[in-house]
Formats: sequence, structure tokens, C-alpha cells
Amino acid sequence: MAETVELNNGVRMPVLGLGTFKLRGYEAVYRALDAALAEGYRSFDTAAVYRNEGDIGRALKELLPRHGLTRPDVFITSKLGPKDHGSEARAACEVSLEQLGWGYLDLYLIHWPGKQGWQSEDLRNREVRRESWEALEEMYKSGRFRAIGVSNYTLTHLQELLGSCKVSPAVLQVEYHPRLVQNGLLSFCRETGIHLQAYSSLGTGSLVKEPKVRDVVERYGKTPAQVLLAWALRQGVGVIPKSGDPQRIAENARALDLAMKPEDVLELSSLDSGTRYCWDPQGVV
Repeated sequence: MAETVELNNGVRMPVLGLGTFKLRGYEAVYRALDAALAEGYRSFDTAAVYRNEGDIGRALKELLPRHGLTRPDVFITSKLGPKDHGSEARAACEVSLEQLGWGYLDLYLIHWPGKQGWQSEDLRNREVRRESWEALEEMYKSGRFRAIGVSNYTLTHLQELLGSCKVSPAVLQVEYHPRLVQNGLLSFCRETGIHLQAYSSLGTGSLVKEPKVRDVVERYGKTPAQVLLAWALRQGVGVIPKSGDPQRIAENARALDLAMKPEDVLELSSLDSGTRYCWDPQGVV
């Protein structure tokens, strides 16, 4: 399987990255990134709300030379915090850059379609989304963001954005797993040249003990996590499994080696029940 995907602006992005949600404290960050780099990970996903951008930037500055790597060898993603939607977006982008300390980011996403503290039905959400995207476009045009995109956007949010943007989003990051197979969203992304990236691939752990997942695990002799990650990868969907455990980090990397058969992909997809384990953006106008 190809280990990178070409985004709609020509930038290449690894299809598997390390998620860092809930990874806190420099020692924990350093340990996880060290293990990930040793296992071939070259993509690292963070966000302003994770409060670990500074530790990730510092750890990479120490670790890259030790692994014989330089900054262009890795792909760093961060995200705009929901509290910074609108007029504060440009300043928040600068803070992320300063925290990570590299001068540019490979990918920057709008984390959520609504502004923190506002009701989901507040019509002003549309306006701050537009303002935030304009800020990202400015950063992209200046070369400080190599690619820009969105997270947790619904089909409606995406269509709205594509109707007004000057730079099309390169990536959409959403919750995506066998119990939440967003086929309509995936098809739309394929049609419009947007790369879909999954988070919560294990359904916050609930899918690991699912009998159908266990059946596929037995067929391939792999771990449940490897099977669930490979399920997404075989559909051309990127994954960012989060872990601070070196053994789990190593195991997850092997998902790239699993040549899952189409019938097994379909069997796991039959679990679809529209179940969300994380946040539901459908109510945000």
C-alpha cells in the first residue's frame, strides 16, 4: 500500500500518522514521538486544544537529528481552537506556529464548525467559519501553511465552504469507523479532491471486542487495532491512531502491511449504525 497520498495541491501526506490527543507532558510526548519515529511514522497530528504543541515542537527538534531526519522529512498538522473562530483566527494561527517552533506547518485545520460558547443553532457560526477560512487562506498563500483543511465538517458545511473559498480544503478529518461509515461524505470528498482522514478508528476502544472484528482478526492473525486501521486505509482513508505506548505505536504501524480483502472491508462496513463516540457536528448551522 502507498504510504503517502498526494493532496489536491500537490503536497504529499503520509496516510498513517500519530494522533496526540490527551498526550500531555514533555516526557510522555518525547517517549511517544521517539517510538513513532523509530517505527517509521512521519506524520504527527496535534491541535491548539490539545495543549501539547509546544512539547511536540520541542521534542521533534531534539529527536529528528537522532533519527537522521530533518524537518522536511516529517508532516506536522495542527488545528484552530473553536474559541478562536472568526476575528481571532489569524492570531491563533500565529500562536500555533510559535508553539511548534518550525516557521511553517504542513497542514492546518479548522477543528470544529462552530464557535466555542455559542449555541449550535447560532447563525453567526456561518460567518465565523468564513472569517476563519479566510485567515487560513492568507497563511497558505504566505507559504506558512503548506496545506489547509477542516475537521468535523458535515457535507452541508463542506458544500458551503466550497461555494465561497478561494483555496479548496485539502483534507477533511472526521470520526470514521465501521459503526460510522460516512459513505456520502467519502464519495463527496473523492469527487471534489478532498482527502478524508479518520479519527477514533477504534470507536474509542469499543470496536476492539466486536465479534465481527474478532472474526477478521482471526483470519489475518493481526490485532483488532491493525484490522480497524487497515479497514480505513483500504478505502483510501487516512488514519491517525493515538497512543503513548511504544508497543501499541509499533503495532499500529503494521496496519500498512495488512492486505485486507474487499469482502472483509464490506463485512466490517456492515456494522454501520450511525454511532458516534465523539462529538456530533450535525446540529451546527
